[in-house]
Amino acid sequence: MLIKNGTIYDAIHKRPYVADIAVERGRIKAIAPDLKPAKGERAVDASGLRVYPGFVEAHCHIGLTTFGDGAMGADINETTSPVTPELRAIDSLNPQSLTFRYAREAGVTTVCTGPGSANVIGGTFTAVKTVGNSVEEMLIKEAVAMKCAFGENPKKTYPKKGATVRMGVAARMRETLFAAQEYLKKKEAGKDQKFDLKMESMIPVLKGEMPLKAHAHRADDILTAIRIAKEFGLKITIEHGTDGALIADELKAAGVSVAFGPILCGATKTELQHKTDTTAAVLDKAGVPFCIITDASVIMPQYLIASAAVCVRAGLDPFHALQAITINAAKHIGIEDRVGSLEVGKDADIVLCDGDVLSYTSRIKAVYIDGRKVV
Repeated sequence: MLIKNGTIYDAIHKRPYVADIAVERGRIKAIAPDLKPAKGERAVDASGLRVYPGFVEAHCHIGLTTFGDGAMGADINETTSPVTPELRAIDSLNPQSLTFRYAREAGVTTVCTGPGSANVIGGTFTAVKTVGNSVEEMLIKEAVAMKCAFGENPKKTYPKKGATVRMGVAARMRETLFAAQEYLKKKEAGKDQKFDLKMESMIPVLKGEMPLKAHAHRADDILTAIRIAKEFGLKITIEHGTDGALIADELKAAGVSVAFGPILCGATKTELQHKTDTTAAVLDKAGVPFCIITDASVIMPQYLIASAAVCVRAGLDPFHALQAITINAAKHIGIEDRVGSLEVGKDADIVLCDGDVLSYTSRIKAVYIDGRKVV
């Protein structure tokens, strides 16, 4: 396929430019002006349209929570134990969930989805494309990060299992990490021990092969998550970061990436009382790496672009807002070599729009995933 004469917003260069995009075997083969179609190559005229990379949702639960199915369709939180690192998102993900359709119709071509925040440690998130009949067909990266949670959610879910206050949540986290360290030492020393799936699942985290994906809204919870990661020498990302503007300098110093959101909702619990649309702009000004998320199905995935637009209205630079739902989101989940920008060699996930995608008057005209038209 050859997409011709579109105005390209590649999420890398701030200034757009008119060029053609050649696609071969699902990847971007070339980006340049006046490319000639090869024999048998299909040409798409994008004159007058803006060409964007497919949008990336870095933190959501779609496929694990379905649309309109109620409690029986919810496979997001396993509440039999507060510590369940052995859970894998791919084992609950439903490719036929309507939320995938809504996402791709809005230009969201990649999502990172996984367990909710009821558990102190909840299991692994996975990165998938938003089209396909099976997890295997959709999969980009099976194990992106290990979900953990601080604050109200694990507190209220396990009042009788040792996590009634924030100290208890942190203690359960440390307890698990110390146990996993001891398990790994014995394993590497060749000592006999009973196989433990929970502990085995924590080994990639201890080795730095997989970050912790830490649900944290309140400033003290965010800093507790960072403190524990430093204690054990772990990689970590912050999910939600509602109070991020209050500790922007500390986040910058810690060198952590923040997935900010959901934005299009009210303060539904106590730890959201400092929630504000200006947080993204504050993080940006402070030099904190960040992306914007919907936390779907909290906010439906088709409102990822609208969430970025709200941040622009609140002071965020429009180019940085675009990056927050493309390349920065891809970096946040460690798949920027595949998606998040229009560059040669990357997956041909491409969105054609009849205007500025951050404007409510613009309409998406076509969406391609791996070079295949899906909308």
